[in-house]
Amino acid sequence: MSFYRNAVWFARGLRDYTKGGYESASKNFNPADLDLNVDCSGKSYMITGGNSGIGKCIALDIAKRGGTIHLVCRNKKTAQEAQTEIQKASGNNNIHIHSLDLSDSKSVVEFGRRFVESGTELNVLVNNAGCMINNREIDSNGNEKNFATNTLGTHLLTTSLIPLLSKAQQPRVIIVSSGGMLVQKLNVDDWQLEKEKKFDGTMAYAQNKRQQVVMTEQYAKQYPNIHFSAMHPGLRRFDPPCQSSMRK
Repeated sequence: MSFYRNAVWFARGLRDYTKGGYESASKNFNPADLDLNVDCSGKSYMITGGNSGIGKCIALDIAKRGGTIHLVCRNKKTAQEAQTEIQKASGNNNIHIHSLDLSDSKSVVEFGRRFVESGTELNVLVNNAGCMINNREIDSNGNEKNFATNTLGTHLLTTSLIPLLSKAQQPRVIIVSSGGMLVQKLNVDDWQLEKEKKFDGTMAYAQNKRQQVVMTEQYAKQYPNIHFSAMHPGLRRFDPPCQSSMRK
């Protein structure tokens, strides 16, 4: 990581990713977009990594608003626990769980195919799941594990569900990216950091997050009938570059 990108991350982080940054940006928010009484009943939401953290918070809030939730999780046990917790807290029983490892490309494609063929309605896809593995791990398909999960898995799931989303009213796809991408520029010659002398998991994660934002831009051009967004979830505190602040 260059000194320049380190400085940019630090400056942008202080300005945009703290409480002060939120308060400054909120002055230009559309009040209608902040309506807390939005009714989600009659709409279906798929959330990857919805069994913990940000994903579970999203699922719980939507469930309280009456939406049907599809939790797509790698760990079935914690997914069932989250399902029970959300149902109890929201009084909404329309919480469904699906077991899927996003790093397994073939399983992602098959899951998407089966979900589309099921005819289940889908209005919104929230690509929240992700990982940051510090040591280089190669999966059975020859892909580096961070790339397979964060970039390829997100891409395969999104594109496989396009036929279903295209039929929905006001469909949306949201990708939970990270401001950590600022420490990496898009490297089209080394998608999986194979040419690096020493593998750095945080840099792989940052590269993946950069890739996600670029993918979002391309999806929006290719599928104009679907609203695509990439977002940074914010920080609990501001940490030094490339440490815990890069985790979402």
